[in-house]
Amino acid sequence: MDQTLIRTPRQLGATIQRRRKALGLTQTDLAGTVGLGQATISEIERGEGARLESLMRIVVALDFELMVRPRTRMDTDEIGEIF
Repeated sequence: MDQTLIRTPRQLGATIQRRRKALGLTQTDLAGTVGLGQATISEIERGEGARLESLMRIVVALDFELMVRPRTRMDTDEIGEIF
C-alpha cells in the first residue's frame, strides 16, 4: 500500500476501511482483534467519534505505521474544507 496523506477524520476512516478490506477482514473481524464493537469500527470508518486509544489499536492491527510531520502549506480555502 502506498503512503496516503490524511488530513481529516473521514480520510482516515476511508484509509482504515480500504486496508481492512485489502486484508480480507470484516468489521467484525477487526473489532474482535482490537477489542472494540463492530459499530465502533463502522463509526471510525465513517470518520466519526473515535478515541485515540481505539485508533492506535486499529493502526497496529492493520500493520500501519503512524507518522506525524509538519503539514504542507495549504491556502485558506483548503483549510476551511477540513473543518
